[in-house]
Amino acid sequence: MSYSDYTFQDKNPVKRWLQQRRMVSATRLGQQTRQPAVICDYGAGNGELCKQLSEQIPDAKFICYEPSPAFFEEAKENLKAVPHTEFYQNIDQVPRGSVDLLFCLEVFEHLPEKETHDALQTISGLLKPGGEVVIGVPVEVGIPALYKGIFRMTRRFGAYDANPKNVFLSFIGTPPQDRPHGEIEPGFGYHFPHTGFDYREFSKTLAGYFDLKKVSTSPFHAPGTLFMPEVYFSLEKPNNAAA
Repeated sequence: MSYSDYTFQDKNPVKRWLQQRRMVSATRLGQQTRQPAVICDYGAGNGELCKQLSEQIPDAKFICYEPSPAFFEEAKENLKAVPHTEFYQNIDQVPRGSVDLLFCLEVFEHLPEKETHDALQTISGLLKPGGEVVIGVPVEVGIPALYKGIFRMTRRFGAYDANPKNVFLSFIGTPPQDRPHGEIEPGFGYHFPHTGFDYREFSKTLAGYFDLKKVSTSPFHAPGTLFMPEVYFSLEKPNNAAA
């Protein structure tokens, strides 16, 4: 199954709409201050974010990083008409301190603790001093966990993220801690289900790396994380941070 098959081209129209809205929410949050010259999508999937950004900021240089070989090829195909785009499967090949604005959407909910800290250190190193990063993750506690869990149960009842007990624990704000752990690529740890991820704990981790500028939610901002399924953190690399 391709990346777009379960995101932008999912058979459920509500899910397709939510996927498009998260792009709108992220790009708006990332263009609050200045026009970036170099933009990186960290974990780009099929490259749709770079494609949309290229229409809004046509003169920018885009760095599309996607470690999955299948998604990497999908991104190259999707972005073949977008100029000034570089593709990387190895993030170490991207020059440090070269990025003005970085997006990382729907990545950190999958990463175990070690991989989370490794990725945050890498992102900090890629950014210029004062560079900005927009990180988007799902809300998997409270009311959003309940309606997501019900939706998942209609598709795969009994799976880890569609288990009534796990859905209930997430709904009451104590998500399960026994998340299935595997590898998306050899040596790269990965949690496949979203269930068990807690954005509240993740926000505390972010504070150790970046200065928080703004928190927003998608598809709408006003209701906040009480009802909305996605939360976005707009952050800035401190000027005195090491490259």
